Amino acid sequence: MSVAFSVEDRVARVTLDRPDRMNAVDAETEAELEAIWSEIERRDDISCVVLTGAGERAFCAGADLKGGSGSSGVDYWAVGRENGFGGLAFRRSLDVPVIARVNGYALGGGFEMVLGCDIVVAVETARFGLPEARVGRMPLDGGMILLQRKIAFNRAMAVMLTGRQFSADEMAGFGIVNEVVPAAELDAAVDRWISDIVACAPLSLRAIKQTVNRTAHLSPAEAQALRTPALIKALKSEDAMEGVAAFKEKRAPIWRGK
Repeated sequence: MSVAFSVEDRVARVTLDRPDRMNAVDAETEAELEAIWSEIERRDDISCVVLTGAGERAFCAGADLKGGSGSSGVDYWAVGRENGFGGLAFRRSLDVPVIARVNGYALGGGFEMVLGCDIVVAVETARFGLPEARVGRMPLDGGMILLQRKIAFNRAMAVMLTGRQFSADEMAGFGIVNEVVPAAELDAAVDRWISDIVACAPLSLRAIKQTVNRTAHLSPAEAQALRTPALIKALKSEDAMEGVAAFKEKRAPIWRGK
């Protein structure tokens, strides 16, 4: 197995476990990731996901070019990856918050996976980039589509048209990274984000993410009027009543996810 997956206390941890390959993703890893995301979607005992890479050098260096099948760029593109790189970059059916714990290089597809996450916490030595053009390829699985929608156009183009690597501080300035910390403080920072997320009602989290995922292309009025399944479920839930009661009684709410 090239991906480690565990769930504890409503937190799922997904770890790319190929440190000898800088956690680069080959076909087997891609299939494992797709299966994991699908399992998370089916479960109701997960409120948060942490995605990271094994070791201290890399989050993910992208596609494993050395371990590939030797297919051409056209062949790779023709296969089609509706969910983007790693099954995550484009994924809109995953209604659980995902934190990227960026412990090192996030390049190519690795950066595309970061773009598919909701919150990004990075070590100060992390490096980000889309170097595909430097090897005669393109960021097909999320980079060209997502980056220009997340940051200013000229900044997105600077990343893609130069293939340069950017620091965690630069990416924070771009608005991609939420928090930059020393390596020794990475886990503590991620745990703080986890704590804040799991303190929220699970159904509310799903309703927020599902609504955001499904309304980006709509006008504000259309988006506000859309009744997503998760939104209706959350509004009618026992947790919605519990949250108000706990606030009035000045106590911590007890979420039941129903």
